[in-house]
Amino acid sequence: MNAKKVVTLVAVALVLFYVISQPNQAAQAVQDLLSWLREGAEAIITFLKNIFA
Repeated sequence: MNAKKVVTLVAVALVLFYVISQPNQAAQAVQDLLSWLREGAEAIITFLKNIFA
């Protein structure tokens, strides 16, 4: 196996372990990430609207 596959498998295993061992915290982390992405997208949209307005 090459290093990239090993790193990918280890990362997937760690994520699965985190989700199985602490599901509430994992769900909150996903919600926080999605909220951050949504706020970033809204900021970019606002920026573009202000440029072309």
